[in-house]
Amino acid sequence: MSQDAKIRLDHVQKKYLGSKAPAVDSLTLEVPEGEILVLVGPSGCGKSTTLRLINRMIEPTGGRIFLDEEDVTTVDPDHLRRRIGYVIQQIGLFPHQTIAQNIATVPKMLKWDKARIAERVDELLSVVGLDPEVYRGRYPSELSGGQAQRVGVARALGADPEIMLMDEPFGAIDPITRDRLQNEFLRVQETLRKTIVFVTHDIDEAIKMGDRIAILGEQSHIRQIDTPERILAFPVDDFVRDFIGSGSTLKGLHFEIVDDNVELDPYPTMTVDSTAAEGLALARAAHADWVLLLDASHRPLRWVPVDELEAGGPVTAESGTEVLAKVSLGATLFQALEQMLVSSAAVACVVREDGSYHGVVRLTYLNRVIRQARREAREHYERLEAMA
Repeated sequence: MSQDAKIRLDHVQKKYLGSKAPAVDSLTLEVPEGEILVLVGPSGCGKSTTLRLINRMIEPTGGRIFLDEEDVTTVDPDHLRRRIGYVIQQIGLFPHQTIAQNIATVPKMLKWDKARIAERVDELLSVVGLDPEVYRGRYPSELSGGQAQRVGVARALGADPEIMLMDEPFGAIDPITRDRLQNEFLRVQETLRKTIVFVTHDIDEAIKMGDRIAILGEQSHIRQIDTPERILAFPVDDFVRDFIGSGSTLKGLHFEIVDDNVELDPYPTMTVDSTAAEGLALARAAHADWVLLLDASHRPLRWVPVDELEAGGPVTAESGTEVLAKVSLGATLFQALEQMLVSSAAVACVVREDGSYHGVVRLTYLNRVIRQARREAREHYERLEAMA
């Protein structure tokens, strides 16, 4: 067992009576402490079954399950579940209990004193973005779907478990609320660093939420397990490639950041006190169709086309077209690509924190990044194969 593995499944199997094939067949995987591992795959592949096996809501018919170094297939399942937070799509709040009472469910079972429970309830409501003064006394029927899901997460965190299991926790919510809850949960995870196994059928959610992704085939056979970046850059077979979909190359740009270490392409620039002739000379030297006009603070202002410079008129703050496509240092290359598509010059203009010009991102640069990511992922798998 790896020293940093919080959860380990060792050839775990689940076969139901009357079934010819097991629902989960000899599944072996490890989840390091503090990691979000996302299980993703087609319907019926055994994702949710695997999750329920970990906290023994259903019992394995073979193999062993370890939390830290303890074989939990030999311990009392009720005690085990109190160590693990569990969040499901249907939430399952108790309708006749207040929000505070729902969140206090496990701490009460553990016989915490009232003051400690009350403090924990208020703390968790604040963590998930709900004002304790407003929400602690409400009932589930008084909440929106997004609010109820936040309470479900807070309840799972009630006794401060080291491990959380999440079964499509945001699946029944509208896309806008879902995106906000995903962002909120990732923000909370940055502080709490729980060890999480997260089930979804949505590859985009897996890419966003997971430190690693395990793509499962039938009977929970692992087809590929790795970081989202490497899976997107180098799907290992047709099953993974088909499941990820045709947009995997573009999705990989979400993981590449525009920062000071990125070697941005130069672009001809001029200021409002430059002449048209000076700008034209810069454009021709760079074989560019446009010149970027900067203001007195070196901030991008306008794209001035060569044909306008050739006309020889004065260059002013009204020349050319406004620079709409700007991204800040720290943006992703996917955001840069989105800006390129609306740019007059078909490039994304990168600006520093003060708004001053830093450089441009071109499609040729994106192409280099994508090819490099593929090469590095392929070499990674070649090394693994050589070590096997």
